[in-house]
Amino acid sequence: MTLHDYQLSQLDILESESVHIIREVAAELERPALLFSGGKDSIVMLRLAEKAFWPAPIPFPVMHVDTGHNFPEVLEFRDRRVAELGVSLVVASVQEAIDRGLVAEEPNGSRNRIQTPVLLDAAEKNRFTALFGGARRDEEKARAKERVFSFRDDFGQWDPKNQRPELWNLYNGRIHLGESIRVFPLSNWTELDVWQYIAREQIEVPSIYHAHEREVFERDGMLFAANEFCRPRDNEATFIEKVRYRTVGDATLTAAVKSDADTIEKIIEEVAATRLTERGATRGDDRVSEAAMEDRKKEGYF
Repeated sequence: MTLHDYQLSQLDILESESVHIIREVAAELERPALLFSGGKDSIVMLRLAEKAFWPAPIPFPVMHVDTGHNFPEVLEFRDRRVAELGVSLVVASVQEAIDRGLVAEEPNGSRNRIQTPVLLDAAEKNRFTALFGGARRDEEKARAKERVFSFRDDFGQWDPKNQRPELWNLYNGRIHLGESIRVFPLSNWTELDVWQYIAREQIEVPSIYHAHEREVFERDGMLFAANEFCRPRDNEATFIEKVRYRTVGDATLTAAVKSDADTIEKIIEEVAATRLTERGATRGDDRVSEAAMEDRKKEGYF
């Protein structure tokens, strides 16, 4: 084969760009960490970080903002994967923050919004200057606005009208004391790219991503699992449905979708045919208002 014949696939190009970004952050910023929830995007991020530094270990910790309302399958996967890789895990606990008075429970029982002060507190305590996130531009319009290197002020806040230009693969990681950068190496990936990469790399994912039977109830046109954190109201009947999750989040706000996709190959077929993003289909927190995600990001959300 000649050099002229050598061509990279779409996944090779995305992988190469993401690895470059991860290495750039490790070189430019003093104390990075990777946000790891056990969801598909952060799982791919972890694989990319492995590749970026192989055969050396991943040179930074991972951090999970634990709302206390997580799916048990995901927590089991998180702990097992972190132990396999031998990376340090920092858990920022919303329950612990409630107990010490940093945040207060919201009347609706959701802990989604109060994650943000917990995240910012943990980042400050650990003096993290950069946080890798698994956000992609195809997920939601506020995420489509954000740069790969997203500057945050000394309050951890994002100003969408004051973003740094990014020319080709040139990133500006300059910060002053107290400021930080959020970094999104998967910005140019789609949900389909993520699943095709998981298939190509044969990466394990939590079982809730595969179709299975659950006791669910319908609320606002979405199917929520009945569990200790999310209970049906008097007018909401439960029933058994074969479902899977397209995204992993707080169990009080994350809905499932009807599905027969019990293998990665079937999930890829399903994602390729859908016309609704995973957040639009399954996240109750994004339906609060048109600008719900952008408002949370301005406050310091992921």
